[in-house]
Amino acid sequence: MSLELVLITGMSGSGKSVALHALEDAGYYCVDNLPPELLLPFVTLEEDIAAQRVAIAMDVRSAKSLPQVPAQLRALRARGVNLRPLFLDSTTDTLVRRFSETRRRHPLSAMRDHLDAAQPPDLQHALVEAIELERELLADLREQAHVIDTSVIRPAQLQAHVKSLLSAPASQLTLVFESFAFKRGIPVDADYVFDVRMLPNPHYEPELRPLTGRDAPVVQYLAQSAEVERMYSDIDHFLSHWLPLLAQNQRSYVTVAVGCTGGQHRSVYLVEKLAAAYSAQWTTLKRHRELEGF
Repeated sequence: MSLELVLITGMSGSGKSVALHALEDAGYYCVDNLPPELLLPFVTLEEDIAAQRVAIAMDVRSAKSLPQVPAQLRALRARGVNLRPLFLDSTTDTLVRRFSETRRRHPLSAMRDHLDAAQPPDLQHALVEAIELERELLADLREQAHVIDTSVIRPAQLQAHVKSLLSAPASQLTLVFESFAFKRGIPVDADYVFDVRMLPNPHYEPELRPLTGRDAPVVQYLAQSAEVERMYSDIDHFLSHWLPLLAQNQRSYVTVAVGCTGGQHRSVYLVEKLAAAYSAQWTTLKRHRELEGF
């Protein structure tokens, strides 16, 4: 059995430690902040002792050697390692707030301080610049990984999502259907985003307002709408055409986000219906960002 290696990268403050703890709880041998120079020797060592599941976290603290990681990942795939890269991301505003709340310094702050030594200090501006520099340095790793947006989810939700992702078979395409509220921002991890705010809204029906798109009265209300059925049909037609081509292109995950105003009724209903329809052909996962649980 080949080694399964989960590589966790992402923005500082996006929750990499939370994700790594989730994998440790799931039985993975975990290593935090492994220098890229040690990646190949470490994997070789784990293969020699017949390890099965390993998780490694890397971040921008190894900035000078990060450019060599994409080539290392290609080499690991070529020798049969079951590689599952995850990239944790958040909006810049979210990251600024988290650093401000914890009073931590960004790992690249010292670099920005050196570059701007002649300028008067502006902590907020310097933090934003450090975050944007980090995005540039990690762009290649983000491109090769499945992105998880942690901007508006709690640590427990992130742990549950990571575990569900890695429970899916690695050898085939996995669809992640996600509902969300536009008023809280578009998920940065979405591959496709569908706006359903023009559909009839159960929020304006007093008896339906406290319910969700998973409750029978809301399902019945939306199922009888011709507009809702047309929207579902259009999304289904689009996905049916393009998903096989994505699978042929060796994609591991595709995130389809459906958004309405509050992320409670219409988007939830459509995500549930789409996930049920595609589960016969693909591995499907559901994620309702605005509800208490996924």
